[in-house]
Amino acid sequence: MNSVVSYRRVGRVGVITVDYPPVNAVGLAVRAGLVAALAQGVEDADAAVLLLVAAGRTFMAGADIREFGKPHQPPILPEVIAAFDACPKTIVASIHGTALGGGLEIAMACHYRVALRSAKLGMPEVKLGLMPGSGGTQRLPRLIGPTRALDMILSGDPVSAAQALADGLIDAVDDGEAALAVGLRVAERACAEDWPAHPTSGRTDRITGIDPALFTAQRTALDKRAPHLFSPQRCVDAVEAAVTLPFAEGVARERALFLACMESPQRAGLIHAFFAEREVAKVPGLPANTPKRDVRTVAVIGAGTMGGGIAMCFANAGFPVRLLDTGAGALDRGVQAIGRIYEASAQKGKLTAEQVDARMALIHPTLSYDDLCDADLVIEAAFENMEVKRRIFAELDRVCKAGAILATNTSTLDINAIADATRRPQDVVGMHFFSPANVMKLLENVRGERTAEDVVATVMDLARRIGKVGVLVGVCYGFVGNRILHQRGREVMTLVDEGATPEQADRVLTAFGFPLGHFAMTDLAGVDVGWRIREQRRASGDPEAQAVNWLDRLAEQGRFGQKTGAGVYRYEPGSRNPLPDPAVEALIAEDRAQRGLTPRPVSDDEIRDRCLYAMVNEAAKILEEGIAARPVDIDAIWLHGYGFPAHRGGLLFWADQVGLPVIAKAIEGYHTTLGGAHWALSPLLRRLADEGRGFCDL
Repeated sequence: MNSVVSYRRVGRVGVITVDYPPVNAVGLAVRAGLVAALAQGVEDADAAVLLLVAAGRTFMAGADIREFGKPHQPPILPEVIAAFDACPKTIVASIHGTALGGGLEIAMACHYRVALRSAKLGMPEVKLGLMPGSGGTQRLPRLIGPTRALDMILSGDPVSAAQALADGLIDAVDDGEAALAVGLRVAERACAEDWPAHPTSGRTDRITGIDPALFTAQRTALDKRAPHLFSPQRCVDAVEAAVTLPFAEGVARERALFLACMESPQRAGLIHAFFAEREVAKVPGLPANTPKRDVRTVAVIGAGTMGGGIAMCFANAGFPVRLLDTGAGALDRGVQAIGRIYEASAQKGKLTAEQVDARMALIHPTLSYDDLCDADLVIEAAFENMEVKRRIFAELDRVCKAGAILATNTSTLDINAIADATRRPQDVVGMHFFSPANVMKLLENVRGERTAEDVVATVMDLARRIGKVGVLVGVCYGFVGNRILHQRGREVMTLVDEGATPEQADRVLTAFGFPLGHFAMTDLAGVDVGWRIREQRRASGDPEAQAVNWLDRLAEQGRFGQKTGAGVYRYEPGSRNPLPDPAVEALIAEDRAQRGLTPRPVSDDEIRDRCLYAMVNEAAKILEEGIAARPVDIDAIWLHGYGFPAHRGGLLFWADQVGLPVIAKAIEGYHTTLGGAHWALSPLLRRLADEGRGFCDL
């Protein structure tokens, strides 16, 4: 018997226990151990029933994804499941924690399943560009019906034990606290009542009476919801096979579809994105045991859209929040807006009325800075103006207790200059939330020149506690995300100057996989936001500031985007669907004429390459400067804050797939033909390309 799976007998029950921390992933050692333990249980004449349980905090939480892309080593999971399926003795699975993916497939190969009430069961493979590949798409529809099976497999989201029982996925839910005790109780009952090894629900029964339109409708919905993704359509194909083919043929069909997903480049991209989210939590050079400051109460300055969203982030996580604004009207409007968002969630069934009341009760509005004196963390979310922010931080320096963390939500401004307004720069840090803050997962934590290490450790931990993906970055204009975004914005505006239309540019970016094109995103965020930032840069004499353009003229006309019903596009009342506007076409044409520009046809390929290669070049410069510590940090920022398509892995992962020599050559060509410092090839990118290496090698 190997060290991660054991067999022992308790009375008439043979107990197979998986103990492979932290999550009992179904790697090679577990698979081999399961086969050996099962054989031992079958041979044990004194064992009338077998029980499968797992030690630690969870049942088996799926395959070991570290094995993906490597040669299969036997026994592979379908062989393990076939052994369980063929077992002549009754097998009971007792589930706690999570039974996910391959772990749930093993449980479905057992004859009876009981789960603790706190357990969750799911098939998350689609989120990694895969699908269940060990009989899951064949057994699940036979247990719960193809409609519910498709819901679980295509969403990838787990269901509660109560829902699993209602669906027929499990046979019982138990309120016990220990899976072993619950499992032994059920197994002993199975012994006493002589439960059969193959229950009447039959895992290999034919499914009849299903309208083929179910699968047509699912494919049509996926064409709209996930047009770029490969594995969801394969999931539909596999569940359809469960309905149209005998069990053995359906399993063979599933395996072929699973292997096609394994070969898809999307699988590698989605797995990189999966690991990126976890990797960025580990800050290079910051010891894992760095002490953290105790944060129990939070204050937010500014009750506008951003401040209100930040307050909700902390209230959602159970933190009491002081919400400050200097105007009573603005404060009231901000609290009312928060209430409307919570009520809308309740109407959709996402929150109960009690949860709404509890969260609103955690948010305490105030007009006085003195009420922030006991806050452990204060986040400023005021207007994006350096003087405004410096005045706020000077006031915070006066009222806040020693050791309080003072954070700014600035998206572009110099954290060090803000910190200089205080006598405690070691306590000042950037916490750049993304709008809407209560929805977007990214939190760019910005370390200033004098930010203390325990402050860094604390804000990175807080990101996790409030459900965000925290990424640590350094100080520069726009930090990482917006600095790269500004380069894409510069390039897409230049492409429109040269003859592209905003609609064409947006169509190219959405075809690549972004949920919104650049101009549609501008309308969503507000045309006035970028306009005010550009105005400030021009007023300060910043040599990098862009000249006044047609987008600024739109803002001057009060066309701020969706919130005013018109921006780069126009919007029908109550609609967010962007519609081309002849008035904007005329404004662009007028702007070109005034600048002596003659429009030319611009291809989709040119738009895609210039926008994305400019981003890659800027990202390489950010790495050289140490603003981002690793390529994975940049990938995570663009995945979780800017909608970079997860199936492409991230900006720099994608660049490696394209090939850095290809990108470097193109950038040098653009520098020659278009000019501009922004097209000067990054020395890091040049070196990696010349050496035949990728960002992944850094």
